[in-house]
Amino acid sequence: MEIEIATIGGYEEVGRQMTAVRAGEDIVIFDMGLNLSKVLIHDNVRTEKMHSLDLIDMGAIPDDRVMSDLDGDVQAIVPTHGHLDHIGAISKLAHRYDAPIVATPFTIELVREEIRDDDKFDVQNELVKMDPGGTMSIGDDCELEFVNVTHSIIDAINPVLHTPEGAVVYGLDKRIDHTPVIGDPIDMKRFREIGREGVLCYIEDCTNANKKGKTPSESVARAQLKDVMHSLEDYDGGIVATTFSSHIARVSSLVEFAEDIGRQPILLGRSMEQYSGTADRLGITDYPDDLEMYGRRNGIDNAFKRIMNEGKENYLPVVTGHQGEPRAMLTRMGRGETSYELDEGDKVLFSARVIPEPTNEGQRYQAETLLKMQGARIYDDIHVSGHLSQEGHYQMLDALQPEHLIPAHQNLKGLSGYVELASSEGYKIGRDLHPTANGNTIQLVE
Repeated sequence: MEIEIATIGGYEEVGRQMTAVRAGEDIVIFDMGLNLSKVLIHDNVRTEKMHSLDLIDMGAIPDDRVMSDLDGDVQAIVPTHGHLDHIGAISKLAHRYDAPIVATPFTIELVREEIRDDDKFDVQNELVKMDPGGTMSIGDDCELEFVNVTHSIIDAINPVLHTPEGAVVYGLDKRIDHTPVIGDPIDMKRFREIGREGVLCYIEDCTNANKKGKTPSESVARAQLKDVMHSLEDYDGGIVATTFSSHIARVSSLVEFAEDIGRQPILLGRSMEQYSGTADRLGITDYPDDLEMYGRRNGIDNAFKRIMNEGKENYLPVVTGHQGEPRAMLTRMGRGETSYELDEGDKVLFSARVIPEPTNEGQRYQAETLLKMQGARIYDDIHVSGHLSQEGHYQMLDALQPEHLIPAHQNLKGLSGYVELASSEGYKIGRDLHPTANGNTIQLVE
């Protein structure tokens, strides 16, 4: 059986992920993502109102024209998790393919919201929920399996396409976490079993491939956050926190520790309400029944006014804006565009790192500068990554023993650490190690 892989997006950058695997006449697409940095540099861009061709020209979503070179039919579109760099283009591209969208329950709900919010295309693809550990047939000869992984969002999986020639493991995105705050640990046992069964190809997320050591567990970030917040228990001024809206485990910790120190948490911002509201409706979180979430401008403004009237010392606003996004809540607070007044000595907790990309770095620097100009004290980097570092990559190679490797989710500089590691394990560029670019195809079995 012929096995061919199209590296459509995410092979020259972090963002707009999309990969297609053809096994005989059957094709499975993994991810359809957005490169958010390409959008953020245009201050007034609203992707939901834009056509796919314009977004492709901007470099914001994958250019999927290479799909016409694949001789087969798409049987499934499989987003690995709910981050926008993996689902953000589904509302723009999925309608081109007569195939169901198959994902875990939380991811499917986020996809449903992306489709509902789009103003340009009427995506009618069937939405199919499949739990981690589940399988489904692909054509007559292949099987799709979801292996549970841990990442900075709940309900993440690594999909595996089992073919007669061996398994194709799509390894974006994960860390090896045996003590997650929410959900089950990564299923390393199943990865080792798949390795013994035979892995033809492993496509790997190389975000942190240049970092030595092991990525810590989310339980480590939780302990750091608890230490910082409890150290502020006696502070009688304002405390504001920000993190990735999609990081439900981190938001849950913020909510819990706010109550521990006698403050009422309030979640503020469109994406904060979207992710946490979805998780709450699905019964994934253990939020207090009276936890308030506001995503619309009027609700947010009213919440800020109430906080100021009743006393900042009684509340912990958890807001969007950890990357300094211009329209996010924290940046608006820094510009003085909300009713919340920052005073000298007020605390701003960044439970997130800057995504290492020039747009994000510049915006985050500007946001922090604005906050400091108002007297805020910055607590930075209360965080652990959701991606494997070098020792995690070594563990995955040892477990899977793949015949071929395709590094992804980085530019060439970012891939270098992974190429070096793979080379030290006996892989060779041009033979079984395939650094590549967007829009290419790789023939593994002819």
